[in-house]
Amino acid sequence: MLRGGRYRAAGNSIITVLVPAHNEAAGIGETIKSLTGQTCVPHRVIVIADNCTDDTEAIALAHGAEVIRTVGNTDKKAGALNFALAGVLPDLAPDDLILVQDADSQLSPDFIERAVGHLFADPFLGAVGGVFSGATGGGFVGHLQRNEYARYARDVRRLNGKCLVVTGTAALFRVLTLEHVVEARLDGTLPPGNGRGGVYDTTVLTEDNELSFALLTLGYRIKSPADCTLVTEIMPSWRELWGQRLRWKRGAVENCVQYGWTKVTRPYWGRQLLAMAGVLVTLIYFGTVAFALGTGSGLHLHPFWLAVTGVFVIERVVTVRLRGWKYMLAAATMYELVIDLFLQVVHSKAYLDAALNNKKAW
Repeated sequence: MLRGGRYRAAGNSIITVLVPAHNEAAGIGETIKSLTGQTCVPHRVIVIADNCTDDTEAIALAHGAEVIRTVGNTDKKAGALNFALAGVLPDLAPDDLILVQDADSQLSPDFIERAVGHLFADPFLGAVGGVFSGATGGGFVGHLQRNEYARYARDVRRLNGKCLVVTGTAALFRVLTLEHVVEARLDGTLPPGNGRGGVYDTTVLTEDNELSFALLTLGYRIKSPADCTLVTEIMPSWRELWGQRLRWKRGAVENCVQYGWTKVTRPYWGRQLLAMAGVLVTLIYFGTVAFALGTGSGLHLHPFWLAVTGVFVIERVVTVRLRGWKYMLAAATMYELVIDLFLQVVHSKAYLDAALNNKKAW
């Protein structure tokens, strides 16, 4: 059952930031600066040094953050966060706030102020997430990801902040909400995770996606307002992008299976079915082209496939509008077919791995 109720004014709430970090020496300093430079400065910034072998801890301390070291954590980010939350939550009031932020992301200066405003405007809002853009670098693969993130930002704006997942790049929660999740895991209302309790399920590949499911199942709303912006790291190579997206897609599929077919999960199942259909259409589309070229019969401009191509081009051009007219013109050349085909292969592999229950990898 959803917990509503009366809360103190936002200005009286303690704001604690948790930044899980595994060997993030290259960017942890800038991440902390983006927090201490907020228009609404958090009371505590805690870097969770998770099995670090570099200078992450020393740099965090030098920038004024507190540091918690994990002890024997083998559960990656979810385990590190559960370890820190177990120590932090008991000392906080129900209407105090927890911001969980990735170590490779930098918030806009007013992110916390705006996120707090959204959270306290709606007592049934379980989490406020951020709308992210891609950092610089990464060459061509980085450019493609920045286009992709711009399209995501456009979708969120058009839906007035409605989102399916509050991503781990940055998300603000009430303490009461997180305590509710812990209790619901213990009493069987939610999947128990590893059976030891905790806010995050350490048995899944996509803990942020699963936590979004958990909040929605408990009756909360989630939101990523257009005015809560940040910049996050992009994957600098095709190999690293493959690993990231394979984990995301397989995790999303398995979260759907984990929660089953419910009122909450129906939209997520719908997205998976659409993605499967996209894989099939892509295979047929390029299979037809390959067959025509392979048999020497030549390419024939069938009206149906011309229409499919036209829809694709229009969608590519319109949805990248936030990046400016130069990017819109470039999108009309269909050069982004590269990443679309890449992602279709990733999706196919993720569905196969999930169906065969192949070994999971972070």
